[in-house]
Amino acid sequence: MGRGKFKGKPTGHRQFSTPEEMLSGSSSRPRTFKKNKDEVEAEESREESEEESGEESDDEQNDKRKGTQGLIEIENPNLVKPKTLKAKDVDIGKTTELSRREREEIENQKARERYMRLQEQGKTEEARKDLDRLTLIRQQRAEAAKKREEEKAAKEQKKVEARK
Repeated sequence: MGRGKFKGKPTGHRQFSTPEEMLSGSSSRPRTFKKNKDEVEAEESREESEEESGEESDDEQNDKRKGTQGLIEIENPNLVKPKTLKAKDVDIGKTTELSRREREEIENQKARERYMRLQEQGKTEEARKDLDRLTLIRQQRAEAAKKREEEKAAKEQKKVEARK
């Protein structure tokens, strides 16, 4: 029976049992997922005994680990377990010390700001050199502008003389 353009996967098709098959018990699916009454009662009695032991079972549940970690005991001195602080235990007045990197970063930022302020005021070497360079450029531009005006005036005078 063709089902269109594409073939199905060779792993087979799923078969769902109908409600009638389930009621009659002729379903091809195994019924291992249902527990017997005896197993349910045994499990309930285990849970009750664990609740009676109380503290021991709580510690075991908290120490459950993933994979093989539960099997292998690790003595890692560098492993620090995170300590959770309650809100009432937090000391608000206590100031936290900055790390070396943070301190250096803040110092560098303050030094940069101080340098920029001095440079705006013209008190640093670099600012003085820049100002000297600017005055030289202004003088050169002023001289060039005077020269252009003189040349322009000379041209106009030549034109006037040529017309006469």
